[in-house]
Amino acid sequence: MKKEWLFLIILFLSGTGFLIFGLSRGHHQDPISSPNQVNRIVCLAPNLTEILFALGLGEKVVAVSNDSDHPQEAITKNNVGTFWQPNIEAIIASEPDLVTTLCFEQHKSIADSLKRLGYKVLTLKIEKIEELFSAIQKIGTATGCEQRAEQLVKSIREKLENLQMKLGSTKKVKVLCVVQTEPLRVAGRDTFVNELIELAGGENAIGPTIHKYPPISTEELLACEPQAIIQSAMSTNDLLAQQKAAEKFWRRYPTLHAVKNNRIYVVEADTILRLGPRLPQGLKLIAQCLYPHIQKQEMISQKDK
Repeated sequence: MKKEWLFLIILFLSGTGFLIFGLSRGHHQDPISSPNQVNRIVCLAPNLTEILFALGLGEKVVAVSNDSDHPQEAITKNNVGTFWQPNIEAIIASEPDLVTTLCFEQHKSIADSLKRLGYKVLTLKIEKIEELFSAIQKIGTATGCEQRAEQLVKSIREKLENLQMKLGSTKKVKVLCVVQTEPLRVAGRDTFVNELIELAGGENAIGPTIHKYPPISTEELLACEPQAIIQSAMSTNDLLAQQKAAEKFWRRYPTLHAVKNNRIYVVEADTILRLGPRLPQGLKLIAQCLYPHIQKQEMISQKDK
């Protein structure tokens, strides 16, 4: 269903900013006026699409990037190109009242062109959990649904806090979150993934790094001694096969605690690497990998599903 290149797109949508993606940091959010006139929204990023639907704005979303695959209704929307290469002609043809974008060079270029043509554009920076909450509120203001935005932020916060309380007495597990194996690249400490690891009661096995998602050498891998390894899947297809492949890959490092104790976990990438309304699900997944002794029913209540 998803191709391998989609993994890189999903990774960026987590709000990452490591160098290979050329993230633009100087672009600020754009104020949007006349929210009552926003009836046709074009969205250029999957996590922004998820926010719009979570705010009950799905019917107003007329077009999305082709990697916007959640919720299911988003797949039925018109396509305006890829995340990396939005099609400005398709965007204009959608007759949007509002275009939502992220802060990186390709989106900035499209946003600037659209604004010169008189279109309203809301550009958002979402790299950390608090920035997610801020983005939800800004979208709420831009679309005239401030109250729903406040409720969504409150709901996400409460779910995160409830899970954190359940995990408060657990012993910290050193975990390596792997986003790519060839070459080996991991989530560093200046990322929202690290925030999730810490909320789950774990500890990032990687120390401070220059890049947010740095490549690491074999020496660095062996030195960090992870007790568990969480690896993002390359697609949603056949996770069992990907799990077996990962276990085979990591057997080349037999001295690692995570390998000796068979604590290698392959999980769907967008659940832990896409910074959006499903953040509590990502926290639950990480927690279940770190603390498998915690029964699933203790981690998930019906209201959190």
